[in-house]
Amino acid sequence: MAEDWISKAIGNDEGKFSAKAKRADMSTAEFARHVLANKDDYPERTEKQANLARTLAKVRQHKKNRSNG
Repeated sequence: MAEDWISKAIGNDEGKFSAKAKRADMSTAEFARHVLANKDDYPERTEKQANLARTLAKVRQHKKNRSNG
């Protein structure tokens, strides 16, 4: 239930940012960093996807640290 925001944020775009990263021959994290460092070169939607990718990576890391701790 607490993770409903993730489903809403992703919507019908599941896998699209990963596909963009793959086409750019980068990992999702690398592509997110690249997009956010070069915002003028990408549409606003891609920038938002990059922000979401970074947020979800932080959530995953936080969960991983909590389960190991």
